[in-house]
Amino acid sequence: MARTREALHNGWDKNDSKDAQVILHMLRIGATQRYVDPLAAGINDLQEMSKTHEAISKAKTQTWHRILTHYLPLYFPEIERFAGNSRSDWFLALLERFPTPGSIIAVGREGFTSEAWTLVGRKVSKARLINDIYETACTSIALPVDEDSVAITMFRMVIAQARSLIQQRNEIEQTAHAMLSENRDYQLLRMIPGIGPINALTILAEAGDLRRFNHHRQFLKFCGLDLATCQSGTFRGRTKLSKYGNARLRRTFWMATQVAIRQRDNSFRDKLGRYVAGHPNDPDRRRKAMTALTAKMARVAHAVIKTGTEYRPFLERADTRWKDPSLWSREGATATL
Repeated sequence: MARTREALHNGWDKNDSKDAQVILHMLRIGATQRYVDPLAAGINDLQEMSKTHEAISKAKTQTWHRILTHYLPLYFPEIERFAGNSRSDWFLALLERFPTPGSIIAVGREGFTSEAWTLVGRKVSKARLINDIYETACTSIALPVDEDSVAITMFRMVIAQARSLIQQRNEIEQTAHAMLSENRDYQLLRMIPGIGPINALTILAEAGDLRRFNHHRQFLKFCGLDLATCQSGTFRGRTKLSKYGNARLRRTFWMATQVAIRQRDNSFRDKLGRYVAGHPNDPDRRRKAMTALTAKMARVAHAVIKTGTEYRPFLERADTRWKDPSLWSREGATATL
């Protein structure tokens, strides 16, 4: 609208009458976009769950980093190697009860084993793990701070906050799965490698009904995964992603691709191998391959919902035009001979 106003009125200044003229002009020439009302489309609840989950996840990550980079190096640095991933509530529960090595040594080996047994949860070698933590506490170089000091009280407060955020995130994931478990679009998206409950929730919340995109190129443009080239006169810039679409959708497909290439027997991992074949240590080629796979993830999500068919891992192998890259060298050698 700003560019149209400048072209119509030969100036950048604006007022209500000029804005009304610009809006009427754009409606007249058909320069419009479709607006999807979340309430009318029935995705308002999905959007609220998705955005709340993202906000809680960011807060959880910040709290987790604060624990790892500030509190643990001061009060129990050796315990970090038992941390695991940020979804491990048992580690935070153990820290909340025993925030310092002194609190572990004070109860003795048997007392610590008895209390930690229920906190650690289901582990393959639980007795060995608990004994290793106790031995680590006995040789710790942590600051000699009393367990009832104000500093440890603040430490426990941050741990309680992290545990509360984990619980809230789990509740949102359970609610989302219960709400969408009978949704056919949700079921089709879950069949795609790398797309879990939250990724599927974000796609449905941000894109709505994917059937409204007549072609997958429209959906790619909506996600900002289309290619664009800046050019003026004789100047022509590099062709790259436009990134003028929905950033949350673009990030969701990128994260789903990161998960898919680590799984076995799917077309995404297979396509990555073909992209980087012969260049395993080229980071630029791998980055371009990941971008192409992200666009493919978006195309597959659009295709399975629009056609209502389930994901097939190696559909391209059924195409006679596709050839295994491992056979190229053999064909070339045969032709040479």
